Amino acid sequence: MLQLDISSAMGKAITPNKGIPEQEFSSILTSLRRYIEDINKEAEQGEHEWMQDPKNESTIAKVKEIAEFARLEKLKTIVWVGIGGSGLGPKVIREVFETPDTAEFILLDTIDPAMLRLYDQIIDWKSALLVVVSKSGGTLEPMSVFFWCWQKIKAARGEKAGDYTVGITDPKKGALKSFCLEHGIRTLPIPAGVGGRYSIFTPVGLLPLALLGGDVDQFVRGAIDIGESCKNTVPDENPAAMLAGVQFLLDTKRDCKVRVIMPYSQRLESIARWNQQLIAESLGKVETSNPIPLAAIGTQDQHSLLQQWMAGPRKQWHIFIREIEKVQLNVPTDVEESFGYIAGTSFGELLDACYEGTSGALTQAKRPHITIGLQKLDEYHLGQLFYLFLVEVVLLGKLYRIDPYGQPAVEIGKKITKSILSEENS
Repeated sequence: MLQLDISSAMGKAITPNKGIPEQEFSSILTSLRRYIEDINKEAEQGEHEWMQDPKNESTIAKVKEIAEFARLEKLKTIVWVGIGGSGLGPKVIREVFETPDTAEFILLDTIDPAMLRLYDQIIDWKSALLVVVSKSGGTLEPMSVFFWCWQKIKAARGEKAGDYTVGITDPKKGALKSFCLEHGIRTLPIPAGVGGRYSIFTPVGLLPLALLGGDVDQFVRGAIDIGESCKNTVPDENPAAMLAGVQFLLDTKRDCKVRVIMPYSQRLESIARWNQQLIAESLGKVETSNPIPLAAIGTQDQHSLLQQWMAGPRKQWHIFIREIEKVQLNVPTDVEESFGYIAGTSFGELLDACYEGTSGALTQAKRPHITIGLQKLDEYHLGQLFYLFLVEVVLLGKLYRIDPYGQPAVEIGKKITKSILSEENS
């Protein structure tokens, strides 16, 4: 099970006027107990539909079937077209599981023509599987890129292009669903009640994992196991409740508006951006009070942002994410004399020392932070991490009194963009 250490956000560690006093924390946990009970009841009544995704055996079987097809066909490239939650989640999967022995995973989450031209020079469509993700089937960026890719794979595969294409979309309606039916393209469902940023346990996350040789069963098992902990109505035994309580109190009582998500693992860089979207789109809906997420990465951002975090305005707090077991790779023993203190040291130990140095410095400066530890960066623990953040944001919706579903402001921008393009082409 993943580990959650909130001690460095508490008043006992960084003084009560900078951290969270025990009395305040006990009070918020009382409120959270009621909210956990509410969410459990709502889920039983069919709300929070994403919570059922890890248990969808039919979808898991279909995902494995497509992965087996790609293996038997010896496909060398996966071209994944998606944006927002349909791109960020798969990007996390790619960063963790892609190796020289897997298919190359190319994520097209851009409409920058220079980048598309570059990819056109790289992709061999005769050995590629094309996957497009759009729940509505009407999102401008992925659909425009998909039609471009569709022409490429048709030129390479002819009448069999549909066999080497997959659409992940609404199971019953939408332009993409209709297009797939018309052209013999197999489809995988995103359940009607599951939005893009909540879709990691649908084919949006399961298919890239399977295509890269990951263990889908362990991924969903991790989610199911921590899901049981997140149902616990004793809040201090519920990791999502503990995390949500820290977030809410640091924001509303200590004016720490900026939530910095900072993995100390290069393979988890994109989970910070995934969580950034989850928080921003779910809770960024009122002008009075809600978290402002910021993605960062250790150790790089020690050298770009730590000065601000240590000595600037006290407006941020940190969520560190770290691997406990790491790949074994050492610094050579033959180094320049002044660097003798690192000779033969493992890079994992160096990374740990940098994390401990940053977290220790923040503690000394009385700046709050917490740490999520993954025993190992594998399918099981990654499934737990995704699910923890998803439950947390639903609890935060209760605390902030904000509906965590839907993104009305984003839809306004989409409508304006469509209007501009319609006028230009009329």
